Amino acid sequence: MLCHIPAARRGPLVWLIPSLWTLALGLWGLSRQDSVWRDEAATWQVAGRSAGEILDMLGHVDAVHGLYYLLMHGLFELFGASTTTLRLPSVLAVAAAAACVAVIGRRLAGFWAGLGGGLALGLLPAVQFHLQEGRPYALVAAGAGLSTLVLVSLLSEAPGPRRRVWPRWTAYTAAVLVCALLNWLSLLVLPAHAVTLWWARAGRRVWLRWAAYGACAVAGALPLVLFSRSQSDQVSWIPPLTWHMMIGPAILLALGGICALADRPRAGRLSATAVGLPLLAVPQLGLIGISLVQPLFLDRYVLFSMLGLALLIGAGLGAAVRAARPLSPRRAGLLVPGAIGVSVLALLPVELGKRAPASRVDDVLAVAGEVARLGRPGDAVLFVPAARRDTALVSPQAFAGLADVALERSPVASATLKGEEADPARIREALLGRSRVLLVTDAAKVAKPSGAARDAAKAAVLKERFTVVEDRQVRGRRVTVYERR
Repeated sequence: MLCHIPAARRGPLVWLIPSLWTLALGLWGLSRQDSVWRDEAATWQVAGRSAGEILDMLGHVDAVHGLYYLLMHGLFELFGASTTTLRLPSVLAVAAAAACVAVIGRRLAGFWAGLGGGLALGLLPAVQFHLQEGRPYALVAAGAGLSTLVLVSLLSEAPGPRRRVWPRWTAYTAAVLVCALLNWLSLLVLPAHAVTLWWARAGRRVWLRWAAYGACAVAGALPLVLFSRSQSDQVSWIPPLTWHMMIGPAILLALGGICALADRPRAGRLSATAVGLPLLAVPQLGLIGISLVQPLFLDRYVLFSMLGLALLIGAGLGAAVRAARPLSPRRAGLLVPGAIGVSVLALLPVELGKRAPASRVDDVLAVAGEVARLGRPGDAVLFVPAARRDTALVSPQAFAGLADVALERSPVASATLKGEEADPARIREALLGRSRVLLVTDAAKVAKPSGAARDAAKAAVLKERFTVVEDRQVRGRRVTVYERR
């Protein structure tokens, strides 16, 4: 039992147990039944290009993810392209974030608060989704956890005339900057930390150092921020902010507030609440504010705010242990493991759901299998919209022998994600020379009307000159086989 372990020996356990726990959660069902959805397909196909080709692409699209793509390119080169290589960095990142939460919680609220917070992080539904996601948001969470841990170590340490603090401030700047290069909305961690400084009544010297080192991080990320704004069409699909979209943040903030009350925060004291509540609230509210100017409200952009919620949950559990200890010291030590066990059972449907292919909007690998089964050498293949070409880019072997008749320049040659297609007249001419066509598109329940002239030309030719002979829908994608009349 942990309660019987001497306090001096608990130090490594407070972060080791949450790390291993989160790692186990991440490895459980990591392949999601060998499924890859459209966002991960972008990572997969870009990571398979050379470094030079990736840099060329970033000048046209997805510059905001450039550092992440280069990292994944290196991993694909070393370990090969697979769902494990795609998702394991996120698993390790969340495990590292859990360790940071645990160490912060222990420093500010005791062993049980640290252990409870570290164990809780991997169970949060939003974290469970991105725990096994081949995108950069889990890595950002790890960096935010590290920067927050460094800041807490600087604030909780007694000042001394000969104490060297610049190495840790430099580490703080590096962590914030790397996070910003992975997703520049992570710079919202800086105002969250500013609220913590205000709450803890940090001295003037600390404020000046934080401002100087934080400004260095912002300056380092500013070129990316400005350049990526020229590619804002990529996020034009995000809907404007509505009241119902704020229900989720409201619930999170309410839960965090309840846990904060259990911690009994006081102004002027560095506490779990002084760190966790701003880390939860400021990024959420900041993203809402930004979205009033330009729609950007996606919870994954502020996934790192879940570290604040986990820290507050840990503080609440730690307070419960302290309250129960006078009544029953032996049973008080069972409170945190018991709460985590009950949470696992209560969230079991969520845990199973996040690890199923149906948890994502589509699966590019499943539809590639259907193409391989239905296609014949010499058949034409069309993609509507053109972004659905990701299926062929991730599984080129399934499209061997098929002719992508609409494609004029490949994604690599055009330095884009989906390639450049020919004009509608040429697409029509190419289709009229074929006797059999496979159309890869979205399943009916997730399909959206396409206003592109090229897609309209494809649909018109198929309707006029071809007949449907087979139609398959699988995991959010659809393959329809047409034969010439």
